[in-house]
Amino acid sequence: MRYPSTVNLPFNYEVIRDGFTPLRPGDPVPDGPGWWLPLQGNSLVVLPDGEGFRLHHGDLPEWLEGGREPLCIGTWRGEPLRTVSVGSTISIPVPWQLEAFNAVEERLDDLLLTLGGMGKQILHWQRQSRFCSICGDRLVPTAGSWGRRCSGCGHDHFPAIHPCSIILVRRGDEFLLTRKKEWPPGRYSLVAGFLDFGESLEECAAREVLEETGITVKNVRYVGSQCWPFPSQLMAGFIADYAGGEIKVDEHELEDARWFTLAGPPAGFPPRRSVARWIIDRHMLGGEW
Repeated sequence: MRYPSTVNLPFNYEVIRDGFTPLRPGDPVPDGPGWWLPLQGNSLVVLPDGEGFRLHHGDLPEWLEGGREPLCIGTWRGEPLRTVSVGSTISIPVPWQLEAFNAVEERLDDLLLTLGGMGKQILHWQRQSRFCSICGDRLVPTAGSWGRRCSGCGHDHFPAIHPCSIILVRRGDEFLLTRKKEWPPGRYSLVAGFLDFGESLEECAAREVLEETGITVKNVRYVGSQCWPFPSQLMAGFIADYAGGEIKVDEHELEDARWFTLAGPPAGFPPRRSVARWIIDRHMLGGEW
């Protein structure tokens, strides 16, 4: 398999371990040119490089001068790695290109996905952590951590990572997949949802299946996880066995839900960059399709 373990999936740290050294607020920031992660919305701004893409290396690109302040998040291959949010009104000049993280065609390689996803997650936290949710006063950086401290009441705030359960349900040689109406035609994926108050991840997975499809499950087993920086989630993957019930689609959440077999799979699976596809490949299909 292309991804023998979930730690090898894009957006997980193992993908960049050999070339990336993180920096925290308060750490000395290297001087000089380096690598750039400009982000506009849900897209990474990259340069064409043969059949793929590459990051800009050098000084701040001219078209970004006078814009938002770049943030150095670490070093990549020994040189500064800076990310910056690009306003939606800025036109991206040629030869730069916008490449969406969630594009149907997977054109960004694992390194670019992972570095860009980390930049996106950090910038999201920076935007969401300007003021204290308790007293409303301004938050200030905490040295050596991405946490921030309130300058008024002194309360400490830390990056909010939102846990989600995602689950493959099996019934003999069948597997349960669902579809949202906004997805590309023919695309189906696994049931998934956010953790609720007072429940474990396993309970979350079983509840989401029941709420969205009317199916009950048993033997819920954890199989792996993936950072999912859209904007700041942690996907915890499970498999389970069918216990009972008939499909009844929650039309507020889904357009369709149905049982598939290897002889009659859907037209489109989730992209290989996702833990959903990893679970399907490994625990239903027996290898990559």
